[in-house]
Amino acid sequence: MSPKAGWQFWIDRGGTFTDIVARRPDGKLITYKLLSDDPCHYRDAAMHGIRQILGLPGNAPLPAEIIESVKMGTTVGTNALLERKGERTVLVINKGFGDVLRIGYQNRPDIFAQKIELPEQLYERVIEVSGRVDADGKELVPLDLENARKTLKAAFEAGIHSAAIVLMHAYRYPEHELKLGRLAIEIGFTQVSLSHQASPLIKLVSRGETTVVDAYLSPVLRRYINMVQESLEEGMEGKESGDRAEKDSGDGTEGENGDGTEKDSGDGKENEVKRSPRLMFMQSSGGLTDAETFQGKDCILSGPAGGIVGAVATSEMAGARKIITFDMGGTSTDVAQYSGEYERSLETEIAGVRLRSPMMRIHTVAAGGGSILHYEGGRFRVGPDSAGSDPGPACYRKGGPLTVTDCNVMLGKLQPEFFPRIFGPEANQPLDSELVRRKFEEFAERVSGKGKNEGNIRTPEQVSEGFLSVAVENMANAIKKISIQRGYNIKEYTLCCFGGAAPQHACRVADSLGIKSIFIHPYAGVLSAYGMGLADQRLIKERYIGSELSDALIESLKSVFSGLEHKGRLLMREQGMKESRITALYKVHMRYAGSDTQLVIDFADKDGLRKDFEKDHRKRFGFIMEGKALIVEAISVETTGINERVLDPLLEIEENPILSPVATVQM
Repeated sequence: MSPKAGWQFWIDRGGTFTDIVARRPDGKLITYKLLSDDPCHYRDAAMHGIRQILGLPGNAPLPAEIIESVKMGTTVGTNALLERKGERTVLVINKGFGDVLRIGYQNRPDIFAQKIELPEQLYERVIEVSGRVDADGKELVPLDLENARKTLKAAFEAGIHSAAIVLMHAYRYPEHELKLGRLAIEIGFTQVSLSHQASPLIKLVSRGETTVVDAYLSPVLRRYINMVQESLEEGMEGKESGDRAEKDSGDGTEGENGDGTEKDSGDGKENEVKRSPRLMFMQSSGGLTDAETFQGKDCILSGPAGGIVGAVATSEMAGARKIITFDMGGTSTDVAQYSGEYERSLETEIAGVRLRSPMMRIHTVAAGGGSILHYEGGRFRVGPDSAGSDPGPACYRKGGPLTVTDCNVMLGKLQPEFFPRIFGPEANQPLDSELVRRKFEEFAERVSGKGKNEGNIRTPEQVSEGFLSVAVENMANAIKKISIQRGYNIKEYTLCCFGGAAPQHACRVADSLGIKSIFIHPYAGVLSAYGMGLADQRLIKERYIGSELSDALIESLKSVFSGLEHKGRLLMREQGMKESRITALYKVHMRYAGSDTQLVIDFADKDGLRKDFEKDHRKRFGFIMEGKALIVEAISVETTGINERVLDPLLEIEENPILSPVATVQM
């Protein structure tokens, strides 16, 4: 007999707001939104939101027996990376390569800068170990475990409990890394990340940086996950101890027959297994995974990935097959392209760190609802700094600066009576439109030169409209970068708008791009959270190949694909997925010989791979190199566990509706 359905909570913890979509046991959906950071009123927004939905007091234990699952996207790891507040980490690397990650690829983002500002390294200490394997697996220098033990122990005693182990050619020959990993665990390190597991691909720098990020963020994530799990299990422990106390208070025979065996209560509950709610997290690749397998390297785009999943699923239900996702939240705007399958990047640079892990190809610009307005040198600028949720925009009544949200309040596009009363010191007041008007009047005086230049007089409405125009162009340029600049005809696409602020700007952004179709879902304000409930479980396994395309290679790849698929299916079954609901997709990462640009192609025979590669190459770059050898750089297997689908109900369209204005505003 299947367990009785319970509450499901789908949560997206963003930079400004935390969104929750709750599915009741009867299937009805409830939405809830609250500030991500409000230390005066709660410790964690996600857990507080669950309590609010269930009607519980602030510190009450959660009733675990009625909660079936919690699926989350979180910015905990992202914030730790941006703010450099991760775990103290030691880098273990081959002797002579201690500064290789600091040197990197010697990229110069600002080519004319005379003073090069290198990003702060995530690791605190470097240990160089003797031991070297060449590209063919031959041991050139034996591994010196005794010296490694001394230096690792010294780092551990200095309070560093996380280690990133990165050795040359370990993606193919990991024996030395495995030995050092076992040694680190033996010494007591609580987090040990090995490069051949974090990123089993060639290129020492990107593989090393990915491993360091994993070691740096995984302990932070683990603490947050433990806090969530403890909150979910508090109610279970309380109930169990209460049950035990009730039994102990009896005469010793309650629940037993005369011979000491358990008495059947007759209600069928004596064999019911007590289980804690299932906790899952969204990965940067767009798939859910169990909390136990969620890693630091996979958390960077956790929240935005949920938004893309939700946008794609709801758009396809509505009949749209090609979409531009436009997610404008409080801190930033995320855009992505979808035309039949998720587009992922193989290597991404975030906060000065190079990550080689499959991620949704998302372009982010600092133009969110909380982006701060600046007037400098006679020009308007929006962002990149954000007011966040504390203090937030000026209208939040916390002494914040003017932001894009305030522009919309000033122009009447946001009506305070339709916003929840969650603002002010007591979190019970509406948006403050009067304060916004006063601040924009002061801003207009400043822009107008305090009335000195009569030909340049600006009204508060004109000033707020000007800032909005700047923000709209920033967002339109971000969409061009992931569409037009990559060879896609943007006029064939539907603009899918979601996030708290995107629908307010949808028409202006679409006009700027020439897009004719806009899709706004009824849950657009919480679509990233809704996407957690629509997402499937996904695992992506990769293997480096580095060989020229040939018929013989195709045959050998079949067995490699089969092995990766077997591992993926095994891990899916361990996460509770039924075999019948597991699928696998084979991908080949290809490039021209002598080139460094890879394209990802569906696996086929030799001629099929060349044909598909040349088609994609011509679309992306406008040319092909006939007769040029093709290199299979790597392969990957995406294993998907298909979860239960939630279908959107069809809404009846009211014929000839009578529309009346909510308010009259000056534009």
